[in-house]
This record gives sequence, C-alpha cells and structure tokens, in this order.
Amino acid sequence: MLLLTIAGVSVVMDLYKMRVKNSWILCSFLAGAVTCFWQKGFAGLTRFIPGILMPLAVLGWMFYFRMLGPGDIKVFCALGGIMGPVKILWCIWFSFLCGAGISLAILLCSGEIRQRMAYLAAYLMEYLQTGSHKPYYRRESTPENIHFTVPIFMSVMLYTGGLY
Repeated sequence: MLLLTIAGVSVVMDLYKMRVKNSWILCSFLAGAVTCFWQKGFAGLTRFIPGILMPLAVLGWMFYFRMLGPGDIKVFCALGGIMGPVKILWCIWFSFLCGAGISLAILLCSGEIRQRMAYLAAYLMEYLQTGSHKPYYRRESTPENIHFTVPIFMSVMLYTGGLY
C-alpha cells in the first residue's frame, strides 16, 4: 500500500500542480526508510540506499537532456528505496512501456506522429552538429507531453498486482 500511496499522491500532485513537491518526496523517503528498517532492521537499510541510487544512475542522462523531469526521477528514487535496486529497474522498464503506449495512442489519435518524429530528428541533428543541448521537452501544453507519474503509477499497480 505504501508504494501505491507514494505513486498515487505523486500523480495527483503532478496533474494539479505540474510538479511533485519536495516535501512529499522527503516524506516518501522517510516512510520508505522506516518501513525497510521495521521489516528487516539494518539489512533493510542496506537495500534501501542502492534502491534510491539506481534510478539516478539509470535515468540521470534523461534529466540532463530534459526528457524526464526531476520529480519523476525523485519518485522513482523513493519507490526504489522500498522496492530495492532490482525491482526498481523492472518498475522503470514497465513505466516506459506504459508511457510508450499512452504516447502512441495520443499521437495516433491526434494525427501528429509525423510532426513529432520530425521534431525528434531535428533535435538529434542539432545536438550532433552543435554539441550543445537544449531541453527536449516543449513547455507549451502539447498532447504528447504526458505526466510521466501516470505511467509510474501504472507500473506500481502492475508490481503490487504481482506481474513482476
């Protein structure tokens, strides 16, 4: 239930405030650390720390290119502390699968798949030619800009349902 609560409240915050508050992330870290310590003592904490660090190691480059927001990575870190380093990798994988499904559905329904692929190609060409990066994420409210906390929540539901 703790995982669903962390992911669920994060979705609500992201949808209404366009960000996940750091105070919620801090509470999630504390709740996760207490839960891990309560369940397995200091051994639980030795799994907690690598679980927090794994999303940073795997997703840091996406933040660098502004493809994923810092709140999304912090939510993954909070979940990773509880799930552990191996399960959080599965959570990340299924989150991206769910996000891809949502994005594909949006692009197919809106008919903007060609424009989005052209945007990706132009972004990559500019990066390769200049070596400098600009945020990939477009600030305006475009249909393909999804709140990634939604696929994270979907992945956590799959986890708590026993899929992985």
